Amino acid sequence: MIHTRLYRNGELELEDFPLADVSDHIAEENATVWVDFTDPTMADLAALEEELGLHRLAVEDAVHAYQRPKLDRYDSHLFLAAYAVSLDEASGELSSHEIKAFITRRALVTVHKSDFDIAPVVKHWDNQSDLAGHGVSFLLWGLLDSVVDGHFVAVQQMDAEIEQLEDELFDPKPKTPQVQRHSFELRKSLVMLRRVVLPMREVVNTLMRRDLETIDTTMVPYFQDVYDHVLRATEWTESLRDLVTTILDTNIGLQGNRMNLVMKKVTSWAAIIAVPTAITGFYGQNLPYPGFATEWGFWWSSALIVVISLGLYATFKWRDWL
Repeated sequence: MIHTRLYRNGELELEDFPLADVSDHIAEENATVWVDFTDPTMADLAALEEELGLHRLAVEDAVHAYQRPKLDRYDSHLFLAAYAVSLDEASGELSSHEIKAFITRRALVTVHKSDFDIAPVVKHWDNQSDLAGHGVSFLLWGLLDSVVDGHFVAVQQMDAEIEQLEDELFDPKPKTPQVQRHSFELRKSLVMLRRVVLPMREVVNTLMRRDLETIDTTMVPYFQDVYDHVLRATEWTESLRDLVTTILDTNIGLQGNRMNLVMKKVTSWAAIIAVPTAITGFYGQNLPYPGFATEWGFWWSSALIVVISLGLYATFKWRDWL
């Protein structure tokens, strides 16, 4: 699937025109073209490869999946690889969606699979149409701003999930298996998010360099804003990773404390139960002793059981063993 747009003098002039017209439009002054490919092949990109002077290695990277987030510089264009993310709050699992882009002076070509929704990016462009006069720089900023905002939303969702996990950790009725499973999923998702977010610092930082003729210097403050969001998302991700690790360690410590508490209670009750067992066992001997076969001997043994058991119970309760 191919989607195209033509901007002229900062105004959206044409949409969904034939791919063959791209070379004619980019030859015109004050014209900016956006071309979007969904699940393309090498053959699909072959037409643009010659018209825009795209490097063969960049085209191969655009078709092949699982590229690392990066910004490569070629003689005639830049090549961007980035990832949008989404979090399943029920399971804590993070999904990543790859987006690539060829960046020339008058054209932005985006390449992605069907799992990446380009609609929010287009909506972001339409909402900021007053900046469309900056051409490709405007389109690239809108793309990166949408992607990085998605990173930030994912970090916020994870922060909320971790807070809920902390509440479950100190629940009077602990859910240890669920806490461990959720903690593991969140930690795995944070590791994945870090791999996606951390390289974006270098990507956006490179775009702000003054020697890049592709980027309009007027748009540098907007890229600076994206860079600030990248830094915040990176720092937040790092702190959440440490927090999840602390939660896992705390959960293990709480399990040990609960086990010690249970053992104290079991031991204390065993000591209390041992008293009547010992006394009744002693009085059950078939040998003469003081109180043997007498009524006062029965009452004496019963009194010993009650008094000693109550004394042990009071002592253990005072020591918080029960």
